[in-house]
Amino acid sequence: MTTVRRSAATLAASAVLGMAITSAAAPAAIAAPVPTPSAVPPSGLYGTGDPTHDGVWRQSLALLAQDTVGVKPAAKAVGWLTGQQCDSGAFPSYRADATKPCDAKLPLDSNASAVAVQALAALGGQDATVNKTVGWLKSVQNADGGWSYNPGGASDSNSTSIVIGALAAAGAKPDEVKSKGGKTPYDALLTFARPCGGKDGGAFVFQPKQPGMVADSTAAAVLGASGKGLVVTAGAKDAKRANGTACEKSTTVEGAAHNGAAYLATALAKTGHLNTPPMPGATDPAEKPDFGNTADAVVALAAQGLGDEAKKPLAWLRQNSAAWAKESGPAAYAQLILAAHAVGADPKSFGGMDLVAGLNATGPAPEKPAASADRSAKESENAENADSGSGAGVWWIVGAFFVASIGAGILLSGRRRNQQR
Repeated sequence: MTTVRRSAATLAASAVLGMAITSAAAPAAIAAPVPTPSAVPPSGLYGTGDPTHDGVWRQSLALLAQDTVGVKPAAKAVGWLTGQQCDSGAFPSYRADATKPCDAKLPLDSNASAVAVQALAALGGQDATVNKTVGWLKSVQNADGGWSYNPGGASDSNSTSIVIGALAAAGAKPDEVKSKGGKTPYDALLTFARPCGGKDGGAFVFQPKQPGMVADSTAAAVLGASGKGLVVTAGAKDAKRANGTACEKSTTVEGAAHNGAAYLATALAKTGHLNTPPMPGATDPAEKPDFGNTADAVVALAAQGLGDEAKKPLAWLRQNSAAWAKESGPAAYAQLILAAHAVGADPKSFGGMDLVAGLNATGPAPEKPAASADRSAKESENAENADSGSGAGVWWIVGAFFVASIGAGILLSGRRRNQQR
């Protein structure tokens, strides 16, 4: 998910200009052309949409989500992902011909590399591939302790967070991975945390000078600051905190993680969902529901022990995300599965959807079916109705590539928001 933690609903187009996940000016290193994909996507790849900007990302999310619910992915699906790795250990967003060495001009992608590590580490049996990619990630760590979307750019909260998740998944201790200047990833994350009070108090910005979509960067950074990857289980409530959703003055990364989750809880409290801005020039200036960021926020809240605050957005997703998941494809299904898993919900009976079956149908048939659900669809629906408090459903399909004007120019959203079919 992360997301991030990049997420499927609104994550997609940053790589079009080689930009970071949510919104940031593209570093000069990513001006190189990207490969043209084959007309027919490879048989091992999940989704049928153009994989140029999100192939590795959506494949990794799909494999990670399947593993999380006990599904063994097809060998050729895993092989497709490992085949995308370059000799350096890095992964690009996608390369059409994996039989040839990576072109020197091919942009390398820290986010794709980090999420591939998380997926392959979870699946097991891929130590050589995982260790090689972790070595590359360490080699491109910035002086401030963080990472940029592509090597050579300024650190951002999303990229730094997804790499923290990869380090943790590979068995490394993120706080011991230091830059030449002695900075850790957590040192970098603290520079993105907004102080309590004022605009976006407690949130994490994408970059100090490029706030971006704050909900997206906050959901990602809460997991990073917690030392966790995209797969989490509900954390225990912190008995030391009198008010779980209050922003508290803190200089520690643990305090920043709490404040980020508190920001998300407050943002979700009214409607149960986050919003995404309209495209510049759109006739309708109203914001629209953001399914991907809402799913990521559920994971972040669960990780911080705010399970009660996660109930309303989870209920909203159950009622409203079916059309979005079907239209957006594998990464969207994966995000919803990870959100359900984080709070102990049944992904096989999610608002009338079987998320696992939906994901499996977007790629090669798994080697074994998912375990049967523990409770019936009827029981699940009753639980959903109790959580929701309302039967009203509103849905809006997020476009494949949407544009948002932020700061000095027009910034593209991250691949998580790509419309994948």
